[in-house]
Amino acid sequence: MICVSIGRGRHRMMIAEHRHLAEQGVELVELRLDYIRRAVNLKRLLADRLCPAIATCRRKNEGGRWEGSEADRQMLLRAAIADGTDYVDLEMDIADRIPRYGNTQRIVSYHNFDETPDNLEEIHHQISKLDPDIIKIATMANNPIDNIKALRLCRDSDIPTAAFCMGEMGLPSRLLCGRAGSPLTYATFSEDRQMAPGQLTYRQMKDDYLYDSITNETVILGVIADPVAHSLSPIVHNACIREQKLNMLYLPFRVPREYLEEFIQICPEMGIRGLSVTIPHKEKCLKCINVLDDNVAGIRAANTIVFKEVNAYGYNTDCTAAITSLRKTIATKHPDEEVFKGRKFLILGAGGVARAIAFGLVRQEANVFVCARDYRKADELAQSLGCKSIDWSARANFETPVLINCTPVGMFPNMDETPFEPGWFLKKTIVFDTVYNPEQTLFIKQAREAHCTTITGVDMFVRQAAEQYRLFTGQVPNLETIRYELKRATSAARY
Repeated sequence: MICVSIGRGRHRMMIAEHRHLAEQGVELVELRLDYIRRAVNLKRLLADRLCPAIATCRRKNEGGRWEGSEADRQMLLRAAIADGTDYVDLEMDIADRIPRYGNTQRIVSYHNFDETPDNLEEIHHQISKLDPDIIKIATMANNPIDNIKALRLCRDSDIPTAAFCMGEMGLPSRLLCGRAGSPLTYATFSEDRQMAPGQLTYRQMKDDYLYDSITNETVILGVIADPVAHSLSPIVHNACIREQKLNMLYLPFRVPREYLEEFIQICPEMGIRGLSVTIPHKEKCLKCINVLDDNVAGIRAANTIVFKEVNAYGYNTDCTAAITSLRKTIATKHPDEEVFKGRKFLILGAGGVARAIAFGLVRQEANVFVCARDYRKADELAQSLGCKSIDWSARANFETPVLINCTPVGMFPNMDETPFEPGWFLKKTIVFDTVYNPEQTLFIKQAREAHCTTITGVDMFVRQAAEQYRLFTGQVPNLETIRYELKRATSAARY
């Protein structure tokens, strides 16, 4: 169940929001009494309510706004019980001072806005002795492993336990706690009224992540990156999952480098079947993979992991998607020529995407040149794949029929940047930009102004995402669904 927290300064506004949420189908709300600026009128707040309510009055050191005395706060909580609130939230240090009364159910809670302590199980055991109907534990996630600590409490407790982590790293536990047995999770009414770090809106949980449909049979997929908030993969994959009515959920997991191996080890316990892998993990993740496909073995970088039984399988769909996009465009423009064999390609950049595309082209017997600001990296990449490197300053005068940008230059929000000057483009060149946000990068715009044939990063993104989805689910997604959701998301991000 999703509980929506309401924090408004006036009774009238809190009552109106409570009614509005109930009419939208919300099954439980939390009335944050500490937000009300005047004397709290509980009878007014609780009268004629359309859905059950939790009465909560949070102290400042626990994320609240209560400015009165502690004695008055506890008196207010007792009054809420006396006036028949459905639930009351009592912090563990005061729960033994406020007795059970009537039909009000007791949520006994612990909050830690700094960390997820190592003794969570001990804290849970202490709360279990305080006559709770529900135990609530909310802690700050400082690493992705903290999520599994909270989820284990939900899963293993005999007393209904709502345990989850706060902050960006804690977002997965807010969505997966119900799968682990939690009776509720918390959301906010709107993004501008977030009451705890990492809190999602009701609509995000309900519509984007289909929280009410998550069961212990739901298969979890996700993307691992650091940072991860910018990733659009959850939007496109979840759209395809909804369209095909699969019992799956795709989540963003922020995983710093130092936690990568440990996180991948706990994936099966969290119900994770597949992962998209992006910066900075594409190369480091190889040590966690048991079986490599041919692309990964050659590129030495993976962007997809699929867990099957005891094995982790690694794939690289960047390579496949890029080669497919290039083949289609070149074959259309030069139908009577070899698509790749002997054709010259200049790649700008020497990172993971550059390596994947260069590997694919070399395997197709293309004549590949790598150019990057750091010549050492470009030369190392070229030597490792058996192609050639050129100096970054030489790119202006290097004539090539196909030019590929694999740098992040021009990516949102730095959309006024380009790795290539407008006067350098030649009309006959096919220009490919792997940046997909925005689709119309300055690099692509200037190439079109020079009458070049262009391939945008959206085409590659759609193809690589579709192949990932097939590997994860065994189903072929609708490419137009991916394209539509990607364009909608990138437009919304900029305006």
